[in-house]
Amino acid sequence: MTDEHPPRGIYLDKPNAARVYDFLIGGKLNYAIDRAFAEQVLQVRPEARELALLNRRWLRRAVRFGAEQGIRQFLDIGSGMPTVGHVHEVVQSIDPQARVVYVDNEPIAVAHSEIVLQDNDNAEMVQADAESPAGVLEHPTTERLLDFSKPVMVIMAAFIHFVPDSRNPAGLVAAYRDALVPGSYLALSSGTFEGQGEEVRRAAELYQKSVTDVFARSREELRALVDGFEVLPPGIVFTPEWRPDDPAEVGERPELASQLALVARKN
Repeated sequence: MTDEHPPRGIYLDKPNAARVYDFLIGGKLNYAIDRAFAEQVLQVRPEARELALLNRRWLRRAVRFGAEQGIRQFLDIGSGMPTVGHVHEVVQSIDPQARVVYVDNEPIAVAHSEIVLQDNDNAEMVQADAESPAGVLEHPTTERLLDFSKPVMVIMAAFIHFVPDSRNPAGLVAAYRDALVPGSYLALSSGTFEGQGEEVRRAAELYQKSVTDVFARSREELRALVDGFEVLPPGIVFTPEWRPDDPAEVGERPELASQLALVARKN
């Protein structure tokens, strides 16, 4: 991506979490300031690229699971950059009529999603503040593509750990939950300090200083956030442990993924 002339509305005074994540998973929708910050993270956590990919692989498994349960509507909160294997590609490979609404407030994520999705009548990007559920749920695009009288899977992949307790993450999740009918699902992943070494805390401190605060949470804290949902087997586990396609993918130390994940159902 050319750094000299960013699109209008793109601010390069500090790195952006979505663009840093894009760089870590091999994307090209990032700027020099994002790459420089990512290199700082890699110095502290050399495995950061693989950790980001582990979260992306979990996301694909989770949405495929949702589609296999009959879900045909997906709301991806804080979706980030449109990369290969994005939600619409996974679910529309199962049913081309499956509908996906992506939500993000990062201008590059929005602009490039619009390009990627321009020929897809069943998937669109909404530029909105995901922490304002009414603005997301009542957005004309959301209302046009998603029918909330039928089950929906809400996705919060690596999103909730950017929401501090002071901004009431439990209330945020509950607001989306209350919009769902029984039989709907929530797929959520979050950074954690459980089972982690000091390098994870140092990486989190880098984000707090340079990008946006990260609020890692324990299993019990995540369980409290999804009150009103039934957490499905295998429970709240590290991302590679969640229904791996091959048991060998879990590895000897799944906790090195540094992210917990769950899929839950509203009964």
